[in-house]
Amino acid sequence: MYYYPTYRNNYLPNKRMNVIRVTGEGIVTVQPNIAQVTLGASTEAMDVTQAQNNNSIIIASIKVALKELGVPEQLIQTVDYSISPQYDYKEGEQIFRGYKVQHLLRVTIEHIENTGRVIDTAVSNGANIVSEIQFITKDTDQLVQQTLSLAVINSFQKAEAIAGTLGVNLIKTPIQVIENTNLQDGPLPFQATAFAKSEAATPIQPGTIEFKSYITAEYLYS
Repeated sequence: MYYYPTYRNNYLPNKRMNVIRVTGEGIVTVQPNIAQVTLGASTEAMDVTQAQNNNSIIIASIKVALKELGVPEQLIQTVDYSISPQYDYKEGEQIFRGYKVQHLLRVTIEHIENTGRVIDTAVSNGANIVSEIQFITKDTDQLVQQTLSLAVINSFQKAEAIAGTLGVNLIKTPIQVIENTNLQDGPLPFQATAFAKSEAATPIQPGTIEFKSYITAEYLYS
């Protein structure tokens, strides 16, 4: 993003300008309001068709249970499906063990407080893989714009501090603003894990999401 005020054209190209160049940082921390969970089933059988059928039964059961829990069908999406032969190795010899079928679903949870319940429901219906949990927000665009505004304000505060130290007069409107980076940070996703069925509820802590924007700005002084 580049921003040039029109008055910059009043300065001759070869004229030396007194410029203060600074970076600005804007940070906004919010509570997430959406969770995305990737979960599914891994099955093995000597016959590939049997492995597929076993997997399909589990995935169908998971989908039905999640819909009964209130998760709309359009928020349950397949993100990975794979079939691979499995081998054991004994005394340097490769021995065929069967086929593994893995089917992963990404479940978007609009009521974030139900995240643990969604996981427990999936596991109780045959899910044996939870590969990732991410927390996001619906208001990303608005929050990014807010961080950019804060970054510009921060750059002016820095330039003003420098000008005050030098004892010079700062022109408040920058002659150039460049957006450097836009980062979104949040809680680390859960690592890929195989889950065993448990009577205990799965505790999920969403934490917070931190949005950051960085800009470089140039200010004239006299």
